[in-house]
Amino acid sequence: MVNLQCAEKEKNNDLLLTLLAMPNVNSSSVGPCPPTSLPTAIPIANTVVSANSTVSGFNNSSKAINGICGGGEFSGSLDVYALNLTGAGASLILSWAGKTVKNVAGTDFIIYENPFKVSETSDRYAFDPMVVHVSFNGTDYCGFDLSGYNPSVADSNKITSWPGFAGLRPVLYNMATKPYTLEELFTPIGNGFLLGGGDGFNLDDLIIGGPGTNCDATARTNIQTNGFRFIRMVSAEAITNPNTGSGYVYPHSYNNGPDIDGVVARSVE
Repeated sequence: MVNLQCAEKEKNNDLLLTLLAMPNVNSSSVGPCPPTSLPTAIPIANTVVSANSTVSGFNNSSKAINGICGGGEFSGSLDVYALNLTGAGASLILSWAGKTVKNVAGTDFIIYENPFKVSETSDRYAFDPMVVHVSFNGTDYCGFDLSGYNPSVADSNKITSWPGFAGLRPVLYNMATKPYTLEELFTPIGNGFLLGGGDGFNLDDLIIGGPGTNCDATARTNIQTNGFRFIRMVSAEAITNPNTGSGYVYPHSYNNGPDIDGVVARSVE
């Protein structure tokens, strides 16, 4: 059952938990991962800059850089690094060992978490939303527009309620059992989905200001022109929503936040 495969983070309200108990599962894509060696043609973030999670059993930060181990549309990987919901452990900063992620046409990077669809016929997902910031110098961070956030609890497990966030779309990409080329990973298939899953971001969409950032026009222009070297992923609940003065709340049943599988860039140099 899906909920057994993802027992570390049942992440929804009572309705979702009921749906997860249904035997509508496809776990065939779950296999031996991480791979013994990373594919050289896939620019995965490979350096942990800052990690302070205290989530028992899932606070090994190497899990965020050791390969993408997606479990498919209906199950989530357990080879992940889990963030705390709030506090020092609610964020993770990765880099590409000094390399710069460039701003190219279309999607520039993909974040892989471990969400999954609750059933074949539903538009509901089990996920842990997170906020994404990028920086060229490791000090000035810019992010994406979160103003479309829908605070309705009834719609909280719909992807459309969380525009601008990561951790929403299932991960089909598995470096050991379901490999893709870099071009395939960045191939859009409609409605914000990518061929290999995950959540894609375009540096052209960075905004000035934004929740949890210190981004000004100079920092944004620098990133959009020269690229970024650091990516910071933060549990949505740890970021203050300027409209409410509190975090972007998702109805969790467990006390951990997003489970990060890895980040892949389109182009680095």
